[in-house]
Amino acid sequence: MSGEREAAPTPVTIEANFDGLVGPTHNYAGLAQGNNAAAKNAEMPSNPAAAALQGLAKMRALAKLGLAQGVLPPQERPHLPTLKQLGFEGREADVLKRVHRDAPQLLAAMSSASSMWTANAATVSPGADTADGRVHFTPANLATHLHRSIEPLVTGRALATIFRDDKHFVHHAALPSTPQMGDEGAANHTRLCSEHGAHGLELFVYGAAGDKDPKPDIHPARQNRAAGEAIARLHRLDPDYVHHAQQRPASIDAGVFHNDVIAVGNQHVLLHHEEAFVDTQSIRDWVKRRMSGRDPVFIEVGSSELSVDDAVSSYLFNSQLLSMPDGTMRLVCTHECRDDERVWATIQRIIDDPRNPIAGTEVFDLRQSMRNGGGPACLRLRVALDPAQRTAVNPKVWIDEALAARLEQWVRKYYRDRLILADLADPELLDASRCALDELTQILGLGSLYDFQR
Repeated sequence: MSGEREAAPTPVTIEANFDGLVGPTHNYAGLAQGNNAAAKNAEMPSNPAAAALQGLAKMRALAKLGLAQGVLPPQERPHLPTLKQLGFEGREADVLKRVHRDAPQLLAAMSSASSMWTANAATVSPGADTADGRVHFTPANLATHLHRSIEPLVTGRALATIFRDDKHFVHHAALPSTPQMGDEGAANHTRLCSEHGAHGLELFVYGAAGDKDPKPDIHPARQNRAAGEAIARLHRLDPDYVHHAQQRPASIDAGVFHNDVIAVGNQHVLLHHEEAFVDTQSIRDWVKRRMSGRDPVFIEVGSSELSVDDAVSSYLFNSQLLSMPDGTMRLVCTHECRDDERVWATIQRIIDDPRNPIAGTEVFDLRQSMRNGGGPACLRLRVALDPAQRTAVNPKVWIDEALAARLEQWVRKYYRDRLILADLADPELLDASRCALDELTQILGLGSLYDFQR
């Protein structure tokens, strides 16, 4: 680590966080291979109302701290169009009954509320990095899991509706849905910069590439290097400011299914575990060579201090690392981090070190999402916006006290406080979910976003 902690001037360009709103069918089906928490809690009863309210509490709190906080909508679930595409015909109530009887895992996949993990929604490059000065979005294809592979179409619609001005924003189609182009979005993408408005460095982290590269033995490598290379071309990035780094295969096997489970970066700070990457030194060398305006700060947590298993169970590195209005940074983490003595001691050591700008923590109860394998960073998509671009964003999606209160009321009106997998076949759940989403599109000014509205 290098550099003294000091307040920096407030940048003109801000980094906004757009959190995914947890959907009404939030459940624990254990669908995500390599996600330890999801597997451990499979078939437990869930509480969709609590999950959504916990996420909203985090959004509300960060907005109160003076941060730009937006919200992204959930998707329609159960997804009847896909079930019909797979041969389940007839009245919707009969389709749900039949698929629950004949293919219950398929019903679970088509009912997943996994779009809440908006770190997987897309990869975003700000205008400071792109050749045309516009913000570029590419929805993730999420090709390695069926329940997530049905998300990109509506994700793309939502992003194009919220970031709708083509003077400022460019929307690309998702990459071809194949493992050779497997793309899991911003969870495997880190931007480093001196200030959010400065030309940044874009780090793409992958789990698989050519046959000669090492591979995990147990779990799939979800992100392919070819996907990162394609996105860098689509976003018109300067190749000198792009780096592709491989995840450590053994860490993937230990439950690090995305890079954001073991590393987090913000501005000039990269916080990571010792076992995050195959070649950490090459990343450091590239950052030192290319970053201008501020010395980079590397915070490495060694295996002797905290094991990979501890990092995965606590989701320490899935914390949000945020730039505060006073120029310091704060780590947004979960109760699981505070409840683990070793993890909390690591956080306090980092905060107490004056050579980095991380000055404190914000701790949230996100147990409903953590039980499905995602922490604070999984729930948000980061978008750097200059003043003109921020003005061009759909204004109805910015969280303030009024919108937070209205969304909390909306959740209490439509969401159940207990859900088991058998409930996914209940036509009343489908009807309530559709009514909820129809009202949500009006609250957020999203228009006809869902298939059932067309």
